[in-house]
Amino acid sequence: PLSAIDRLPDQIRTVIGAALDRKASDVVVLALRRAHGVADYFVICSGGNPRQIKAIADAIETLLRGLHVRPNHVEGHERAEWILIDYFDFIVHVFSHGTRLFYGLERLWGSAEQIEPRA
Repeated sequence: PLSAIDRLPDQIRTVIGAALDRKASDVVVLALRRAHGVADYFVICSGGNPRQIKAIADAIETLLRGLHVRPNHVEGHERAEWILIDYFDFIVHVFSHGTRLFYGLERLWGSAEQIEPRA
């Protein structure tokens, strides 16, 4: 049987791989279809400092661009406390640890299935 990670779309698995390659911590995917979310998936991860947060976001964008997938919208890159990359069907959130705790997206979307990839 396929694992929860194996059932995810290729683009989501690409995002997970890019985040883990850049040493992102606490990577989680929220499957939002049943939760009636604004997208099908959120990919949430954390970086230890603004430089790492930018590196994680840049790696994700670069790998997806190589697959001819471009974001609809990117915000937060300047401050690098929370970089949001909107790809329509899925949204990537790269947080600082403090900002992630403050906004608590996993808590807000508690009805969503949570999938935690292992490094």
